[in-house]
Amino acid sequence: MKKHLITLILLCCIPLLSQSQQLKDWGKKQLKFATFYTAVTGNNSLADVSVYSINPYNGILEENIESTPFDYTLAFGVRKIARLDYENRKNVFYDGTETSVSDAATVGNVEGLEYLFEFDYKRQQGRKFVDQQHFLRYVHDHWILKVEYVQDGFADLKYFESSQRYRYNIAKEFSLNAGLVQRFSEPYGFDPLDGLVGADFTNIAIDQGYTTNFEGEWVNPEGEIIAENNIVWNAVALPNVLNEYVEQERETLPNQWNYSLVIGYDYYHYTKTFWFHSWASVLPLHVSTKNEYSYSNFIDGNTWFDYTGGLILGWQVNKRLGLFSEGKYHKYWNRTWHDFSVGFNYRII
Repeated sequence: MKKHLITLILLCCIPLLSQSQQLKDWGKKQLKFATFYTAVTGNNSLADVSVYSINPYNGILEENIESTPFDYTLAFGVRKIARLDYENRKNVFYDGTETSVSDAATVGNVEGLEYLFEFDYKRQQGRKFVDQQHFLRYVHDHWILKVEYVQDGFADLKYFESSQRYRYNIAKEFSLNAGLVQRFSEPYGFDPLDGLVGADFTNIAIDQGYTTNFEGEWVNPEGEIIAENNIVWNAVALPNVLNEYVEQERETLPNQWNYSLVIGYDYYHYTKTFWFHSWASVLPLHVSTKNEYSYSNFIDGNTWFDYTGGLILGWQVNKRLGLFSEGKYHKYWNRTWHDFSVGFNYRII
């Protein structure tokens, strides 16, 4: 009986061991050619600036030196993205400063799984930011899956997007795709200052911890004087306080989900002297949601047009002259962000 029990247990474990080995092999395959990296980079920031002011108590001219601390980036990441034929490796090692317009393309250079996970902690022009870029892209001959999250602290940009698309190959270089997209956006139509007037704004500042003394100076919650009188307070300090209050209240609201139809294309042609890579996606139809601060409620409709696209062009005209252009463009929820470069190289022989 005991022998039969042991035999039965072993027979039950064989499929589990087989699946475990398959999972291990799959994990090794996905990590092959991936690179883990961490780096610290830095450089000088803005030069020191002299700021002059007149002391309101004695009328004496005063000079203050405003110094901006050096910029730096602390980066952590792992990436596995196949370079396209027109791309060259800039550095021997990854340091977190690598950017490529082609990373935003719908289709990569190889079939299978590609990914990038990067977290950057930055100080730029004296202000600290957190930047993140994460994406998973699986390209098959007949379908595409992609998940992406981007946070750009300097540009105040943050969004998530996932898509599931059917891919139809018209030719080796050209394909169409269609499917569904899920995104989240910031709350729209939310204004915590709506209906407030006069002293209401000052009361908000007081509730935030700002105080005034008998000399008319205004002090922030840390005990620092930020306005020497009511004129400066109302003209400069109070608007900044209200901006911070609006952002604080907005952050208490959850992100708003959007579900949309997407239609797109991808075109890639390459030779050693000329290459052209272009892609675009249009989101023409969206599911109306009943969330109070969703974009569909904000514009009272579900048929606005969001779109994104990119283009990379290179032309080696002859041994001396080469032309290039690249860029990408986003328009989501009536907000746009983009980057581009264009120029030429002339080699003296």
